[in-house]
Order: sequence, then structure tokens, then C-alpha cells
Amino acid sequence: MICWRRPAETTIRNLLEQQDHLDVNYDAPGSTRRATSPEGYRFDVNRVRLGQGDAVFKAARQAVCRWRMFDIGWAELFVLGSDGQVFATVEPVEGQTVTALFRLPPVWWLTPCRVIYTIDEQADGRQFGFAYGTLPGHPMRGEEQFLVEMDDRGVCWFSITAFSRARHLLSRLGHPVVRRIQQRFVRQSLQAMQRAVNHVHA
Repeated sequence: MICWRRPAETTIRNLLEQQDHLDVNYDAPGSTRRATSPEGYRFDVNRVRLGQGDAVFKAARQAVCRWRMFDIGWAELFVLGSDGQVFATVEPVEGQTVTALFRLPPVWWLTPCRVIYTIDEQADGRQFGFAYGTLPGHPMRGEEQFLVEMDDRGVCWFSITAFSRARHLLSRLGHPVVRRIQQRFVRQSLQAMQRAVNHVHA
């Protein structure tokens, strides 16, 4: 959904309520869990080292819970609560309807998605994250996973795994621009997660 000025909270709520009753608009939901994508989609994996040790992992986990990867200066995240209220910092839960709001001069772009699954491997504390998938009001089709994990050496990583393709005419015509926006978002999201754990000394 494109707006020529910042959308009011009522506009955001109405979009979330409308999209909440719809199914995702792409093939094979959940494919990012297996690091695969349906045929015909662009597939990307990007990751960054966050640090080492349990304290870093705990801080990174908390950052994902608070959607800190959207702290990039030109994006905000809104979640539709079970009571119909709109929140900005609700922990990701499977089935949630959310929308990002991107400031892309001269427009504002709302991109509704649904949380498809969550990952919380508490047995060994090594993985935490979630994936969301695009809804019919989104200009693209696809899925994106945000994951923090600790490897066998105790090194903590944050990764973004995604597959996507253009959905409507504007996205297809402007594909090179859309691709640059996607790459900019990924790059700055990785940096945002690094900032989110900078205060931790393992």
C-alpha cells in the first residue's frame, strides 16, 4: 500500500485488520526453515557475526523479540494485537499479522506480512528467530527469516534468509530499484543487530 504522506494510525490498523483475514500470497510457506525457495523466486542468505558467548546470544535474542533489525532510520514495524490494538514491540508469534512502514521518498510504503513460524531451541540455547511471509497487500511475494544462532565455538550470528519476486506492475517495472531497496534493508538490518549487542562484553 503506497501513501503520499505518513499514514495515520487508523490507516495502519485498517490495513492490518483487512489483511488479517487473508492468506499469504506466495508458494510453499515455511521454505526458509529449510533454507530453500520455490521455483521462480530469488533466494538470498546474508549473515553477520555478532560476537561470542551466552551474553551476546541473550542480547541478540532480546533484540529479535523487539524487532530491532528494523531500527534503520527509514522503517517501522507495527503488529496487530489479539485485542485489535496496534503495537510496535510485541514479540513475534506464529500467526501474527504485521506490517512494515518504509519511508521511500516521495512515498511511504506499507508491506503487510504474517508470521509463519518461530524458532526457539531452548534445549541448547543455540537458535532463536522467526519468519514472516507476504500478504496480498504487499508489493512482493515471498518469505523472510530472521535468525540468531550460536555455533559450536560459541560464536553468535544473525542471518536473514529470504526468497521473493515482484507481485504487482510497479514492482516489476521498478525491479532494479526494488532490488536495491531490499539490499539496503538487509545491509542496514545486519548493522542494526550489531549495534543492538554492542553493549555486551562476553
